[in-house]
Amino acid sequence: MNKLTSAVKVLVVDDQPLIVEELCEFLESSGFRCVPCESSQQAIQRFGDDPLIGLVLCDLHMPDMDGIELVQALQQVAGKHRAFEAIMLTGRADKQDVIKALRAGIADYYQKPINLDELLEGLKRQEAALEERQKDLHLGKLNQKLQYLSESINDLYMDLDKVRRNPPKDTNGEPLADDAGPLETPAIFNQLSPRQLDVARLVGKGQTNYQIACELGITENTVKLYVSQVLRLTHMHNRTQLALALSPSNSAMRQRVTAH
Repeated sequence: MNKLTSAVKVLVVDDQPLIVEELCEFLESSGFRCVPCESSQQAIQRFGDDPLIGLVLCDLHMPDMDGIELVQALQQVAGKHRAFEAIMLTGRADKQDVIKALRAGIADYYQKPINLDELLEGLKRQEAALEERQKDLHLGKLNQKLQYLSESINDLYMDLDKVRRNPPKDTNGEPLADDAGPLETPAIFNQLSPRQLDVARLVGKGQTNYQIACELGITENTVKLYVSQVLRLTHMHNRTQLALALSPSNSAMRQRVTAH
């Protein structure tokens, strides 16, 4: 009977190749995909290269870097936006080592020789814990985006309120007619696609890449790409020049900036 394969990969680290081989063979037959490593440096490299690694099995006593130091190094690689759970394997159940490991964020430990069935159950528990942590990370990112979006909406309402209280006036100090119409976009922007023009207008409002990404529902990297395209197509040098060209309060400046 085929077993289900976990979406999470297991990093198996031990300086004894035979142990690594046996653990990987057992776990893979139980539905886990494994990444075998025989040194801490190799483990750090493979962890950084493979974002699907979410579970770590590591020996405590290794020659180049012990298991606790390895997990701390992996935490540095993971940063705040990647979660993983670690289980320590040890041939000596020294109480101080166990306390130090737990304080370092290692979730569980097993003493050699390892009961493989118990280890498998422990891995499944940590996989479930990892799923919850990943949900929390995702929710945290969504909440941050919602906060930025809320701040942008509040700023917009404040700007609208200022316009209502202080309507724009002409050179004689008279309020502009309501049918003055929207600000005409400089002709140099006619060659832009609708999405490129949307990004350009938001840059003109002084919004950051993150704020633009939230408003348009795209990634920051995509915003950067659009900004680069707009600057290239309009032959402008930077965001400041682009913002001036679209500023409603600098029509004369706009003519100079967009002139070729």
